[in-house]
Amino acid sequence: MMEHPLKKEAARHILITGADAGRRIDNYLLGYFGKIPRTRVYQMLRRGEVRINKGRIKQGYRLMAGDRIRIPPTWRAAAESCHPPDDLKRRLMSAILYEDAEVIVLNKPAGLAVHGGSGHDYGLIEALRLADPAYAGLELAHRLDKDTSGCLLLAKQMPALRRLHDLMRAGEITKIYLALLAGRLVKRQYQVESALQKNRLRSGERVVAVAESGKPALTRFIRERIYSDSTLVRAELITGRTHQIRVHGAESGHPVIGDMKYGRRDLNYRYKAKGLKRLFLHAESLALRLPANDRTLSIRAPLPADLSQVLAVLNAGKR
Repeated sequence: MMEHPLKKEAARHILITGADAGRRIDNYLLGYFGKIPRTRVYQMLRRGEVRINKGRIKQGYRLMAGDRIRIPPTWRAAAESCHPPDDLKRRLMSAILYEDAEVIVLNKPAGLAVHGGSGHDYGLIEALRLADPAYAGLELAHRLDKDTSGCLLLAKQMPALRRLHDLMRAGEITKIYLALLAGRLVKRQYQVESALQKNRLRSGERVVAVAESGKPALTRFIRERIYSDSTLVRAELITGRTHQIRVHGAESGHPVIGDMKYGRRDLNYRYKAKGLKRLFLHAESLALRLPANDRTLSIRAPLPADLSQVLAVLNAGKR
């Protein structure tokens, strides 16, 4: 078998967010490097080439929010087949909703993971870093699930990323999502406040469950329109946990339609016939005070055509 060509990568410093908290460092590195052999990851850890908060760690170390990882200069596979295609780079560049010296807000397309690993050779962040030399240091300020579309916030440098995380911890970034939930919501507005615990199955799949030992999580659901067996809502994330809207919706008896992990199979099948081919969840808007100039920014990503068409079918049925 032909060896993949190799590419030298500079040392990087990465700030761990809540989305990666709880992951083992070895699994995190395997996802980060993509094609690197597992033995090489263990070697880096044994030699202290990878450090967290300037100290050595073992392969079983579990990451915590706020950890700072030093990724050493190392060799990684750079096969042409693993490079994001040029049309994807162009598509992502055209999806930028806002950009300044420190941050980018991008309208993420559904069906694209935000980062490589877990079966994906590349993700949105890798494609953007290769799209323009100015984006080489780009980092995710938060994450969206692969099948979720909409507003995604990125930082151009580590100081900006730290400031964005400070704003998130202080509750000063407002994130609103549009979601189609199963069932007819009686209340105009309700909140779900259930702690969430991340778990990983043997297959590596990440599953989130309600658990008293989990991290505090709060979601506010606001009813927009009721249909025969579903309700369109705006969901505000008061906290930002993995799969939060999806799990809190299911916990309240109203899972997101199209959700193959936490949803209802019968409704998912029924709505597939109406044209829904993925999770009906869209990060509609983002509001924050910008780190660079202390100006308030409010950005909205329009509902994509695939989800708009589903609503058109539902609205036609109400006439």
